[in-house]
Amino acid sequence: MSVIVRDQGFTTDDWDAPIAALEDARDGVGIDLPASADPRELAGRLPDIAMIRVDFPSSADGRGFSIARQLRLMGYRGRLRARGHVIADQYAMARRVGFDEVEIDDSLAARQPEEQWLFRADWRAHDYQARLRGAAIPASAPHADATRAAG
Repeated sequence: MSVIVRDQGFTTDDWDAPIAALEDARDGVGIDLPASADPRELAGRLPDIAMIRVDFPSSADGRGFSIARQLRLMGYRGRLRARGHVIADQYAMARRVGFDEVEIDDSLAARQPEEQWLFRADWRAHDYQARLRGAAIPASAPHADATRAAG
C-alpha cells in the first residue's frame, strides 16, 4: 500500500485509471516515468496525459526534481506525482518544482508521520531563495526577527 501526501496531509490514492510505462502510453492512462527518462520524449503528447508519476529510486537522487521542472516548463498542466524515496524534508522542493503530490510507502509514512509533512506543507513560506531576494518574511516564521536584522 501507499500513502499520498498533499498540502492538506496524508490521503488515499484517488487515481483510478491505469498507470503504464512510458512506451505503453495512451490516452486516459497515467504514465510512470523513471528517473533516467528524458521528459522531451513526451513532447507533443503532454496535453493527452492526465497524470505523470516520476520515480525517485533514492532520496539522494534528485533527477526527479529536474524532470518535474522540465515538464512544467514544457507546458504540462496535468497531475504530477513524485513516487518513491522522497522524504518530508524534500516536500517543499517537490512542490516548488511542480509536483502536485508525493506517493510514499506505508513504512516511510510510519517513520515520517503526517505532522512532519504538514510542517513543510506551507512550502511557499519555506523558500530560502525568496528570503535572499528580500521577499517579505512572515512574522510567524521561525527566526524571523534574526533574519530581518541580518538583512
